[in-house]
Amino acid sequence: MTKKLHIRPPAKWRRLTNLVMALSLLLPGLVPSGPALALSRIKDIAEFEGVRENQLVGYGLVVGLDGTGDDVKKKSPFTRESLIGMLERLGVKVNQANADLETKNVAAVMVTATLPAFARQGAEIDVTVSSLGDASSLQGGTLLATPMLGADGEVYAVGQGQITIGGFKVTGAAETIVRGVPTSGRITRGAIVEREVPFDFEQLQTLKVALRNPDFTTARRITDAINEFVGAGTATTLDSGTVQLNVAQYGGDPTSLITDIEQLPVEPDQQAKVIIDENTGVVVIGQNVRISKVAIAQGNLTIRVTETPQVSQPSPFSNTGVTTVVPRTDIEVQEDPNRKLAVLNDSVTLEDLVAGLNSLGVGPRDLISILQSIKSAGAMQADIMVQ
Repeated sequence: MTKKLHIRPPAKWRRLTNLVMALSLLLPGLVPSGPALALSRIKDIAEFEGVRENQLVGYGLVVGLDGTGDDVKKKSPFTRESLIGMLERLGVKVNQANADLETKNVAAVMVTATLPAFARQGAEIDVTVSSLGDASSLQGGTLLATPMLGADGEVYAVGQGQITIGGFKVTGAAETIVRGVPTSGRITRGAIVEREVPFDFEQLQTLKVALRNPDFTTARRITDAINEFVGAGTATTLDSGTVQLNVAQYGGDPTSLITDIEQLPVEPDQQAKVIIDENTGVVVIGQNVRISKVAIAQGNLTIRVTETPQVSQPSPFSNTGVTTVVPRTDIEVQEDPNRKLAVLNDSVTLEDLVAGLNSLGVGPRDLISILQSIKSAGAMQADIMVQ
């Protein structure tokens, strides 16, 4: 009878074997099998008809400020009138002719908020409070009951509560320190919804999907993704910014239809654009920007003008002559001789374009001029938008 012997490997070999097995399980997830696509969900690149927010605005008073409110006597007469009107509504009779209001604890403010879609009565929303007069800070203030109106002039919410600000202002005899914006603040859940926006969402037979960035290719991809997932004929592309859904084909339930399709992945298409902000020098180049073969040279010419006036005085104890200022001007011209031509090959990518311009030592301001010149030469297949 033959007996099998089981030889146990050393501990270091067992650890090595376990490590190899672990790496074999992790590598398929770490190494991509193909080119990664910039996929986005439909809910992130489009909006659904009727599922929208509404802007609310109101005018109110903030009280309880520590001497940082409006100057109701001289600079902010509207705050004075609002304060008198509020007191009279509360039953306090004010003789406007003889009233000498010099309080610095009140400020007139504008109150803004966003009413979410399908917000019901009693729901609480956040509000933003901003000073309207010459108040220096809203710290420690309390907003009094403020009706908030919609675009139709109806009251949809009422705001009130303690204001929280993200800044401060400290003033001394010779210095003032300001951090953030002390004249603006927020009230978390500071308004109560009093009126609902009427909209019968469940009775829709057709539903439109509006793209945030209209594009025919993206709209067609959304249509194909929905029809492939739900069924042919469910989605139709109306234009570059709208896809129409047939709710009846899905059982007449728009809520279920949106829930099922908003998670579908779609690859949005990009138009070749170059965005230039002249004020800040920011340049944003899109992925699909292409440059034809072109040679670029960027010079660095600096002209420096220095004024050093000198004072000419007469000799001591001289009875003649006057003190005069003699102008002295020094003009210096500097040009970098090391700037050379750089050749960008035909149909270069965004990465090649940035690498070529960086090799020239181009700054943001010079980059703007170079891109505009390339576009003028007809070598750029993209639109340039200057903001």
